[in-house]
Amino acid sequence: MRRIVNVMLVLIAVILGYWLYKSIQDPIEFQAEKEKRKDAVISVLKKIQTAQDMYRTIRGSYAGSFDTLSKVLMSSQITLEKLEADPSDPTNQDKFIRTIIKKPAKDSLFNILGGVVNLDSLRYIPYGEGKTFSIEADTIIQQSQKVYVVEVGTKYKDFMGEFASPRYKKYDAMYDPEKSLKFGDLNSANTSGNW
Repeated sequence: MRRIVNVMLVLIAVILGYWLYKSIQDPIEFQAEKEKRKDAVISVLKKIQTAQDMYRTIRGSYAGSFDTLSKVLMSSQITLEKLEADPSDPTNQDKFIRTIIKKPAKDSLFNILGGVVNLDSLRYIPYGEGKTFSIEADTIIQQSQKVYVVEVGTKYKDFMGEFASPRYKKYDAMYDPEKSLKFGDLNSANTSGNW
């Protein structure tokens, strides 16, 4: 009988030890995973933001779909203007050599982003299991002017996987799986990210 009680006490101690370990480890794992996934999503959003800026340079507005964005950037050219001071003028007073160059937009984008980027894959959310970013472009009237606006983003629940449950809010008071991670705004001329 005494042996059974000792085994039960050891078993209870092991269970309590494991429970204590998990109560400490779960918040640490959640924060690490949240930051890793959030950083990956922000990285892709910044690439999309750069691609949208280049699209706007070419077309004057923002792309309302990833298909349009990809098609235009893969097939269009961008005009680059280079100004150099005239080397024969020592005072450099308003004498510039102006050179206009046309380059494929995709080459310029790849140079800006630091390597080859598959424009067709930018639509997919990292850790999103095939889910895509939402993308919307529109025009608004702001201060009596027609302004082009864009908004691209996703909700935390789309990339947090097993951590998408609201129960993880107990580890981070600011965490809300319904909150969006995005850049741009359809109500104002703002292309900043909310990260």
